[in-house]
Amino acid sequence: MQLDTIDLNILTLLQQNGRISNQDLAEQVFLSPSSCLRRVRILEETGIISRYSAVLSPEKLGLELDVFVQVTMRRDVESWHENFMQALQDYPEVVGSYIITGDANYLLRVKARNLKHYSAFVLEKLYKIPGVQDIRSNIVLQAIKETYELPRELLRDG
Repeated sequence: MQLDTIDLNILTLLQQNGRISNQDLAEQVFLSPSSCLRRVRILEETGIISRYSAVLSPEKLGLELDVFVQVTMRRDVESWHENFMQALQDYPEVVGSYIITGDANYLLRVKARNLKHYSAFVLEKLYKIPGVQDIRSNIVLQAIKETYELPRELLRDG
């Protein structure tokens, strides 16, 4: 789908406030409410807008530890990849998981209440997945930049 300036404006505003009323959104992008709603529905139907959600504060909810974990697997274990991916689905501490390039096979983002909780997660869950060879933890000391918005400059073609 080719995005025009109005679509980009809609996407930018919705990323900043997903609860904005259609009336207010229409006013800010200089469209009638019906035209604005039609465009938003097209953005939803094409999957460009994949969902709406609330951004929660982990710290205020008692999740003090944020850890990026590199996991390296033994490749001589049968179905190591499938087993690992399946096991992650049962671990609420894992809030992000990625297959990566480099020395490790996976990068996980883990949230934990504290160091004791994280330690238990590693020892009682992660290390028990068949094929796990090495785990390297990087504890976040301070977030410098973290956003869930895709910058407008990256939404344009070419």
